[in-house]
Parts: sequence; structure tokens; C-alpha cells
Amino acid sequence: MDVHDIEAFLATRPKGRKRRLTVLRQFFRFARSQHIVLVDPTRTLTAKMPSGFRGRTLTLDQQRVLFRRWTTDQHVHPHEALMGMLALPHGASSVEIRMLRIDDVNSATQTVRLGKRTPPVPFDPASWTVLERCLAHRDAWPTTNPHMMVTKGTTAGRSPASTAYLSPVLDDCGYAPRMIRSTRLVDLVNTMDPKLVAAAFGMDAQGVPTYLADRVDPDRLQTLPKIDRATPNGT
Repeated sequence: MDVHDIEAFLATRPKGRKRRLTVLRQFFRFARSQHIVLVDPTRTLTAKMPSGFRGRTLTLDQQRVLFRRWTTDQHVHPHEALMGMLALPHGASSVEIRMLRIDDVNSATQTVRLGKRTPPVPFDPASWTVLERCLAHRDAWPTTNPHMMVTKGTTAGRSPASTAYLSPVLDDCGYAPRMIRSTRLVDLVNTMDPKLVAAAFGMDAQGVPTYLADRVDPDRLQTLPKIDRATPNGT
């Protein structure tokens, strides 16, 4: 057993890393004093979590399945489709989606104001079609509520849909909103300047580096140009 085995064990329960590492150190101190092991593999480890994004994200195939589901399947509820498309291509948070109002939508330019983002976000044709479907669903309700997502409980008032309503909206697709949004942010932060991503998404610049991955996707490496290292300039 070496330090890599210990690190893999600790990674199974990140929240318990400090406590588990303490117990492991006690064990290996005892084992070494009894000459059961020669080297303590926990010696160089720290209780602090390794840097880099460690959450779950969607594969490209999973993203394609979801994109087709939300843009072509008419049996999918309009609220699920809109929330999914706002989270995946546009990286919208649940708060941005929940607070989205009708007057945030500009039909002439096909742009949408999302949260603190400036300028308004331009929508691609697929996202705009999903948004129009949600608008049509909303128009079926006799309401003056200014928000995009209207529920039975909010038709008579002006408050946004509750957090409790939005939480299970994506349950049928099988993935949590955080996972879907993280997929977009991880991709952008690791291919662009994090400061630009923070500005574009109206996020705190201090929070964006959280999405920096601690590894490189092998599929992405295959797309990089190969350099001939026979000469200093690769020519």
C-alpha cells in the first residue's frame, strides 16, 4: 500500500477526509512502531482537499441525449425543457431561471436577460424554440404573474415559482440541475480565461476557479495539434 492507495480511499468520502486521515495516521504510526510497515504512506498527505473541480459532469453523449430530449420530445414538460436548456448551453443557475421574467425576453433580438449578466444573452435557434414553447404553455394560464415559469400556486399572485417546485423539475431527465450547469462551467473555465467567464455569467470572480479541473479530458487531448519536437520551433 502506498500514498496513491490512501488518496484513492480518502476520495471515496471527501467530506470525511480530515477525520479518516487522522485515524489512518494513528494506525500507521502504530504499524510502523511494530515493524509491520517500513514507511508511513500518510506522511505527506494533508487534510486539505486537493485543488481542482471534483464534482460530476455529463459526458458528450449524455449531453447529446439531453439536447435531443429537450428540443424534439414534445412530451417533455416545457418547464423541464427550458430549465435544461438554460442550464446546459447557457450555464444558468436555478436562481436565474426562477427569477426570469417575461420582460427579460426580447423577441426582436432573441436575447434574454439572465440574472446579473450584461449584456443580455443571445439565444440560439434551439434554445429560442424551447423558450417559445414555454411561453405558449404560460399563455394557457389566466395570469398576470410577470415570471416565465407560472404554477398553480403562483397564477393568482406575482411571486416566482418556489424553490420546492423547481428542485424536482429535472427529475425525469435523470440528472440534477447542479450537475448539468457544472458541465457547462467546467468546459468554459478550462478552455477560456476564468475572469472572462465570471464577467459573462455575472459570477463572483473568486468563485469561478472552483470549476478548474484537476485533470485534462483525454478526448480533448486528441483534438490538439501534434508538434514535431525534432526542432525547437516544431518545424
